[in-house]
Amino acid sequence: MLHLSSRRLLKLLPLLWLPLACQPDKPKATEATEPAAATQPQTQQLRDDLGRQLTVPARPRRVLALAPSMTEMLYAVADTATIIARTQVCDYPAAVLRKHVVNSYPLDMEKLVALHPDVVFTVEGITSLDDAARLEKFGVPVYYQRFQSLDDVFRGMRDLGRILHRQSQARHLTDSLQAELAAITKVTPANQSRPRVLAITWQDPIYVYGQNTLFTDKIKVAGGQNAVTEKFAQPYPALTREYILKLNPDVLIGGSFGKLDSTFFKNYPELKRINAYQTRRVYGISGDLMERPGPRVVESVRELQKLVSNK
Repeated sequence: MLHLSSRRLLKLLPLLWLPLACQPDKPKATEATEPAAATQPQTQQLRDDLGRQLTVPARPRRVLALAPSMTEMLYAVADTATIIARTQVCDYPAAVLRKHVVNSYPLDMEKLVALHPDVVFTVEGITSLDDAARLEKFGVPVYYQRFQSLDDVFRGMRDLGRILHRQSQARHLTDSLQAELAAITKVTPANQSRPRVLAITWQDPIYVYGQNTLFTDKIKVAGGQNAVTEKFAQPYPALTREYILKLNPDVLIGGSFGKLDSTFFKNYPELKRINAYQTRRVYGISGDLMERPGPRVVESVRELQKLVSNK
């Protein structure tokens, strides 16, 4: 009996192992607890308006601008909580006055680096390339923008939206501004006479807005033309009195008639022969609007349009 039971038991053993053999292998403990690999990029590769390549975080959380125009752009496009500082000349919008101040000229390198910005935005001609190189050695990328036309300003705001993942805000803003600009263009007859406008930025020596500046595009949309038609190496060239007499501008921008009559024209009495002085078409203008290629650029065009149309 014992012999037969043993033989039967041997026959049953393969059947007893069968359910165990059919069960799938359990994953190793290390495989079950291993986290999924990150799929989101941690950085983004950018090329600024000067053609410089730089690497910034995929989602910048700490930003600042070293030009007041760029600060205005950030407030119009970015999540304002990400704006960590301003320069000593950034004063618009009013909310910016609550931010830390970093001196931009001369650049307070130590204070800026201590703020640990993810990216710093600036404008060509405002921040030196040497300062940018020094900042980048401390791990602070510097992104330059360049503005020579109204389209450049709108593109600059869209670029900020793309970099900061605020595309919809930037697109809404630029679409609105471009619609306003189109309305201004419609009221300027194409065949009307365009007065020659000279805009001065400094009196001694006499520096002016050159042909290769944003002013040229703005004054064209406003119904005038830049009296400076020659392209100089510098965007804001220094002109001689003889050269200005040759230009003979119809409109001069740089201060009210009374103010410039007692200063500018007193120092350069021969310039009283230009049309602008003879017709008293000498005007002051809002410096911030004129100098800052930001969200208020259409407001600047409107102001120029009133001066050009003499209304």
